[in-house]
Amino acid sequence: MTRRITQTDIARAAGVHSTTVSLALRNSPSIPAATRERICAIAAQMGYAPDPVLGALVAYRHGRRGGAPAETIAYVTRWNSRWGWQAMPGHRELHAGAARRAAELGYRLEHFWLGEPGMTGRRLGDILAARGIGGVVFASRAAAPDRPVELDWSRFSAVRIDRFPHEPSLHHVTNDQLRVIRLAVQRTLAAGHRRIGLVMPRAWDALVDQAWSTGFLAEQARLPASARLPALIYVETPTRPDAPEPHPIDPAALDRWLREHRPEVILGHAPAVLEPLRACGREVPRDAGFVDLFLESGDGRIAGIRHHCARVGEVAIDLLVSQIRQNIRGIPAVPTATLVEGTWVDGATLPVASAAVA
Repeated sequence: MTRRITQTDIARAAGVHSTTVSLALRNSPSIPAATRERICAIAAQMGYAPDPVLGALVAYRHGRRGGAPAETIAYVTRWNSRWGWQAMPGHRELHAGAARRAAELGYRLEHFWLGEPGMTGRRLGDILAARGIGGVVFASRAAAPDRPVELDWSRFSAVRIDRFPHEPSLHHVTNDQLRVIRLAVQRTLAAGHRRIGLVMPRAWDALVDQAWSTGFLAEQARLPASARLPALIYVETPTRPDAPEPHPIDPAALDRWLREHRPEVILGHAPAVLEPLRACGREVPRDAGFVDLFLESGDGRIAGIRHHCARVGEVAIDLLVSQIRQNIRGIPAVPTATLVEGTWVDGATLPVASAAVA
């Protein structure tokens, strides 16, 4: 059996102490970059691979620290108010999943709001550094211009939940909205319906880089031209700056669109669409079926897709803790995106059409 190359072997070959090797392989900034690169090159040449059993032991010990104070991870939001994001069920689930996973790994999640009076990205960075907080999750950003967060990134391990801000280009985790809406169209077609419409606030589509409208158009392109309906992407008018999103569509605008295009099924979000539909004198599913693209309850009353936002929060923490334990800081040279898929739930608002039964 070939003997496993150890860090002691690398230290001997490099002419340094084994502690230096350990720090270099964990990309610690306490070791000069040139030394880190030299030691890593020697390790690669010797065929070194981390011991998986030892790695599992380290992870286990991190998760069971006894009475030692838990290391803090910052959960940073940029909403219109400090706690306004909690009015959105998906954002509550993101935070709950992140907090639960952090606790399982031996960390404590603490909320920071970028909207505090006088707060800037640089000031937040100084506060976090002064408190010894090296891990940051950026989440729950309200509809606003795509402003970058300015921190000294070399001091932090960081991940982003959702797609914004684009800069800096951090590793990020988000729901796969493109797949969600394509799945919704596909399941609606499978139920025997052809004339499918999309009703959505423009801000919702903008927050996901137009993934909603892009996926809808991609599925529409597969249908005959006579079955392709234009999406109703409307501009909502908030009643107050911290009001929950999305805002309901104007019933008059919805009624005009319904009369002109006669959809068999409408895709949208129940709180924004169902009440305006009733105001137009339409009943679901008598006059049109309905599919909720962000289903909050799987009790069978409404057909739609569950997003599993808590899982998004868990995956974000897994990704961040991996960086923390390897001392990986700064903006990655090649950022990655991790997408969490949704799952379909049958419901009474999408009955099977007679054509599908036949």
